[in-house]
Amino acid sequence: MSIGELIDERGVVLCCGTGGVGKTTTAAVIALEAARRGRIACVVTIDPAKRLASTLGLEGLSNIATEIPRDRWLDGDTDDVVEGGRLFALMLDSKSTFDGLVTRHATDEEQVERILSNAFYRNVSGALGGTQEYMAMEKLHELHDEGGFDLIVVDTPPTRHALDFLDAPKRLTRLLDNRIFRLLMTPARATMRVASVAVQTFLRTVARVVGSEVIKDVIAFFRAFEGMEAGFRERAQAVDELLTHPRTAFVLITSPRRDAMEEAMFFADRLAADGQNVEALIVNRVHPTFGEGSPAMLRATATVLRRDPNPAAGRLAAYYENLADFREVAVLERDHIEGLRDKIGAATVAYVPYLAHDVHDFAALHEIGRLLLDSGQ
Repeated sequence: MSIGELIDERGVVLCCGTGGVGKTTTAAVIALEAARRGRIACVVTIDPAKRLASTLGLEGLSNIATEIPRDRWLDGDTDDVVEGGRLFALMLDSKSTFDGLVTRHATDEEQVERILSNAFYRNVSGALGGTQEYMAMEKLHELHDEGGFDLIVVDTPPTRHALDFLDAPKRLTRLLDNRIFRLLMTPARATMRVASVAVQTFLRTVARVVGSEVIKDVIAFFRAFEGMEAGFRERAQAVDELLTHPRTAFVLITSPRRDAMEEAMFFADRLAADGQNVEALIVNRVHPTFGEGSPAMLRATATVLRRDPNPAAGRLAAYYENLADFREVAVLERDHIEGLRDKIGAATVAYVPYLAHDVHDFAALHEIGRLLLDSGQ
C-alpha cells in the first residue's frame, strides 16, 4: 500500500531505524498527516532525548498524551485538511507507566502501597534491564485500548536494542514461569519447607555479595505481587497480539549512507526473525535527480560545449559536468536503495530529499509529509 493508505488504514505504526536518519521527524510527520486527513493521532517517543518535543516546537512532553492545539499544526494551509482530525504527543516515562500498571492489577490500595514503597521497586522500576521496552509496549497497549486514538505512531529508540520491545511480552511471561520467581513468590509454608530451604541457601549466597537488606527488599518486592501474576500474564499476551495484529505496521527509516543501510538491513532481519514484515521503507536525505538525462549524456554535452570557443559555452560545460556528478550520485543511491528494498521485501519506498532548512516547526513537517505522500508508492 502507499504511504497515504498506510496512514489512513493502520491503527499502529512503529517507526524503526538507527540514529541520525530522521526517524523521530518521520514519526511526527506520519502522525501529523493522519490528523490532517481527519484521524485522531498520537505520536509516542520511547527515546528519553527531547528530539520529538523539539521537532513539534514544544518545550517538553510528559507520560500523558497531550493534545497539540489545532491552530498550531494547521500552519495556515488548510486546502487538504479533513475536519475532525486531532494530534497528540507523549514521551514515555517508564517509572510512571510501571506505577500505573501496578495500580491497575493490584487487589487493593494496601497492596499498591506495599509495592510502590518497596525500596527494591523504587530502584529498578525505571532502570531494570528490559523495563523500558516492556513499559513502552504497556503504554502502547494502554493508548490503543483506552486512548480513543485512530492511529498511534511509535518512535523507537535509535539503537540496536530498539527492537527489544518485540520480545518484551515473552520475556515477562518467561519470568513469571521461572522456577526461582515462583519460589520467591511462595510463603514459607510447611508444605514448601524443602523448597524454602533451597531458596534460603541460594539467597544467603547472594546476600554475601549484595547485602541482607537488599535481599529482604527483593523478597518483599516479589511477595507483594502475590495474586497479580495472572493480570500481568494476560496483559503480556494482549501486547504480543497487538504487535502481530494486521493493523499494526512496521516502517523502516534509513538514509543512503552505507552505515545506515547496513543498520536498516539488521533491523529488517530482526523483524523477519520475529515474523514481522517491513511495510514501508522511507529513505531520508537523498540527492534530488535534478531533471532528466543520464550522467553519460550530460558529460557528452559538456564535451561538445568545450569545443565551442565562446567563453559562455565553457562555463555552461562546467555546469553540465556538475549536474552529471549530482545525477551519478542520485542514480547510485537509488540503485543501492532498490537493492535493500529487494532484500527486505518492502512493498513501498518513499524518498525525502535534502532540505535547505532544519525541521523544527509544523510547516516543515507538512512539507516533508507532502514529499512522503507524493513519492511513497
